[in-house]
Amino acid sequence: MKITRLELFPVPPRWLFLKVTTDEGVAGWGEPVVEGRAATVAAAVQELSEYVIGRDPNDIEDIWQVLYRGGFYRGGPVLMSAIAGIDQALWDIKGKRYGLPVHEFLGGRVRQRIRVYSWIGGDRPQDVGQAALEKKRAGFSAIKMNASEEMHYIDSHAKVDAIVARVAAVREACGADFGIAVDFHGRLHKAMAKIVAKELEPFHLMFIEEPVLPENHEALREIARHTTVPIATGERMFSRWDFKRVFEQGGVDIIQPDLSHAGGISEVRKIGAMAEAYDVAVAPHCPLGPIALAASLQVDAVLPNAFIQEQSLGIHYNETSDLLDYLVDRNIFAYRDGYAEIPGGAGLGIEIDEARVRAAASDHRWRNPVWRNEDGTIAEW
Repeated sequence: MKITRLELFPVPPRWLFLKVTTDEGVAGWGEPVVEGRAATVAAAVQELSEYVIGRDPNDIEDIWQVLYRGGFYRGGPVLMSAIAGIDQALWDIKGKRYGLPVHEFLGGRVRQRIRVYSWIGGDRPQDVGQAALEKKRAGFSAIKMNASEEMHYIDSHAKVDAIVARVAAVREACGADFGIAVDFHGRLHKAMAKIVAKELEPFHLMFIEEPVLPENHEALREIARHTTVPIATGERMFSRWDFKRVFEQGGVDIIQPDLSHAGGISEVRKIGAMAEAYDVAVAPHCPLGPIALAASLQVDAVLPNAFIQEQSLGIHYNETSDLLDYLVDRNIFAYRDGYAEIPGGAGLGIEIDEARVRAAASDHRWRNPVWRNEDGTIAEW
């Protein structure tokens, strides 16, 4: 079997799908994308295709090594996301070729299902108490939310009070046993992050995410000294070498590699094993489409330290299309009692509605907002 073609499909709301075809008619799907930079990643996939076309798709590890190490400049969000989508598609082909789900090639499953959480509140959170209660009534046992807006290096305690009030509203609405994760998107800086982490401690959060930018990971140990709330990070880290520094520095309890950014199934499997050796949990980042989620669930199946999975159904970014729209079987991600079952079908375990993908493909131009502080300086989104 030889790889003959790579096709890219930018589809709404902000995703990029990849189809890898072989000369025996077996095809696999991947999702290589950086949100807001889909065209850039598509160009990287096209450049890398010359290393892939003509190869036996069974040689996943060697192809990964060539894609990563074959270029003198390596790593980063664009190249690693391009590699991730190719890697996902190759695993999908291998599974379909032999009639097995991907997790069977990774050592077999350690769980039948994994807990999932749902997003509430949007970029500028509001009415979060009612939104969280609606998710609880829909069967979810945990949510994640942004809790802050723009935050300067040193900012008003009124903004801290507003963060606390939003989290308090969710806790009051949903009760003591409901999981609450608060994502700060790197919007805080070290001084304010210490204050906020301490103030949120009474609400017994599931975790706080990216309290500072990944460029400032050395601050996480100091932030951890001010709170017992678990600290999560990792969605903007792209290889085991990036994560190695976090493990060595300490202060992180949960890592969140993204299966469409951090080198795909092959790399995140290794990152997860590294995390286990440091007694760190895994909660894969996935505000993306169905292929990314399917890949995430295949890795969740084999990682004993995976404990919860992000998913994008109903997320505020999905304005024109949603998670299930490009699937033949929309029930494959049916969540029950706050859990998702591990797909057991061949490959990634999903069937993409190719006709719908081709019909929807367009050069979408999703961009994240650009925020500014009151004094006019750029703020983190």
